[in-house]
Amino acid sequence: MKSMVRLTSTCFVALLAIPVSCSLASAADTYSENPGTEGNGKHIVGPNYSIDPDLTDRGNPKGKYFEFTMPLADSKIFPGTDTTLNPKKEVRKERKIFVYVPAAYVDGNKAPILVTMDGPSRLDLVRNALDNLTISKDPNRRLPAFIAIAVQNGGNDGKGSERGLEYDTMSDRYARFINDEVLPAVLNNPIIKAAYPNIGFTENPWGRAAMGCSSGGAAALTMGWFCPDLFRRLITYSGTFVDQQDDDAPEEADYPLGAWEYHSSMKLIANSEKKPLRIFTHVSENDNRANDPERTHHNWVMANERTAAALEAKGYDYRYVFSRATRHCDRKVFEHTLADTLVWMWRGYHTE
Repeated sequence: MKSMVRLTSTCFVALLAIPVSCSLASAADTYSENPGTEGNGKHIVGPNYSIDPDLTDRGNPKGKYFEFTMPLADSKIFPGTDTTLNPKKEVRKERKIFVYVPAAYVDGNKAPILVTMDGPSRLDLVRNALDNLTISKDPNRRLPAFIAIAVQNGGNDGKGSERGLEYDTMSDRYARFINDEVLPAVLNNPIIKAAYPNIGFTENPWGRAAMGCSSGGAAALTMGWFCPDLFRRLITYSGTFVDQQDDDAPEEADYPLGAWEYHSSMKLIANSEKKPLRIFTHVSENDNRANDPERTHHNWVMANERTAAALEAKGYDYRYVFSRATRHCDRKVFEHTLADTLVWMWRGYHTE
């Protein structure tokens, strides 16, 4: 697949009623890659699971690990005061940010990045993958030296929560929050700057990935869907592609069933112009509400099966894993598959 020319995406923030841009500079204009089709399509794993050795500590050189906090009150995008929030659902005063810079990263390079939701969830596995696979002798198994940034959610869960606002809302808002507030905070953190005085992130959206599970998985897809000029490599496990958007969210006017609209009702994936995205999805056999009828708009298995089918029909570079005998966001699925997922996700990427 050849990269498309830069797709200018003008986002609209309903709450502010002003247009904002989701577009970086034309970093992707002259960039192209050819990942091929290896690993694409549907894959079934289980019911027996083991941890991939590349997700364990194999004694390779370690990178540097950092933690810092960002007060919600300092955010212009998610200050924790939205009127849609349920006052009975607690909002964090500050969120933790976890950063891992692999040993293979060279200070001064503009690094690719992987942003993960619900930080530090699964960051231990990502760190091991970076330690092992950035120096792999197998070129088909080698990962670029991306910097992993795990972002804690704003608190609680479901409709009316800060986490739900951030992850389940069908808008560009979370992608802008990461791009405009979190990434600069990482680059300007004094402890990180002391270790890496010339640290930088690529502006090429093909070098920017997002990963999450459950509503975090929905957030990853939504980041790329609404802002493909910021994030183009998307990883979702047990994705919440169901009707979990807050009922009084302004976005309900355009997307009344929230992320369910990706695959049913509005059929966003089927009815929209194909976007420059590379997408991994997963669902567990016994995922949330697996036996619910369609009318509930809350069957995770149905939602992910339909999302994968829509991606395939539209011709996306996609990989879909169905895991037998597992449940929602089951850790053993990550331990079994995440190394292969990361290798597939970054296939074809190269520095400009």
